[in-house]
Amino acid sequence: MVAGNAREDAEARGVSQLRKGVLEYCVLALLRDRPRYGVELLEALADTPVMATSQGTLYPLLSRLRRSGLADTFLVESATGPPRKYYELTDQGRQALEEFSGHWPGFRNAVDRFLVPGAES
Repeated sequence: MVAGNAREDAEARGVSQLRKGVLEYCVLALLRDRPRYGVELLEALADTPVMATSQGTLYPLLSRLRRSGLADTFLVESATGPPRKYYELTDQGRQALEEFSGHWPGFRNAVDRFLVPGAES
């Protein structure tokens, strides 16, 4: 059982590292079409289980996006509680997403060359 747990831990670490590398751009992509508030983003990410994350990961990421000028915020009154903070993509964020989208296929293909048996040759 211990060997299985070690393998599961290593697999979870690998997925976690992949998620960390692309989560920012997945969030930017979710903001591309319309502003969203934090819980909406968490739910949208959870729709793809490998991208599911926690508030403790998402909200610091949203703060970094705002501080770096990739996202902006505004408040909207809520009928069911306090005002909600919405996040929207800035022009700079849109540009960053476009650049990432342009690099992603080449990056994915390069990694696949190493992962797919026989693809490197």
